[in-house]
Amino acid sequence: EVQLVESGGGLVQTGGSLRLSCVASGFAFDDYSIGWFRQAPGKEREGVSAIHNGDGTTYYEDSVKGRFTISSDKAKNMVYLQMNNLKSEDTATYYCGAMGALTISTSGGPDRYGVDFWGQGTQVTVSS
Repeated sequence: EVQLVESGGGLVQTGGSLRLSCVASGFAFDDYSIGWFRQAPGKEREGVSAIHNGDGTTYYEDSVKGRFTISSDKAKNMVYLQMNNLKSEDTATYYCGAMGALTISTSGGPDRYGVDFWGQGTQVTVSS
């Protein structure tokens, strides 16, 4: 059974940091690029970051570039998102998604329409 499970969300102050984790199972992890997406109330789900399964190239949405870092541990079927200098605008539910074909949007993040498998999400709240 295909599963993607996110963890690491929580409440953090502006300027603080969180590290999100996504563990995958039930599919060929190395055949899929993994992305992080987020959705705030009243907004569309947007791509935040992605890591390509082929060569490890990383991608970032413009608003998080320089603050967030995506990485993977293939031996553990895991992908991480290190989030630093968090802002209130980062408050959202964060999802990881597996993509058999990675498409990058004009804003730099992964295209949500390319996701084949979704996790259930983890909440990130940044307080003032």
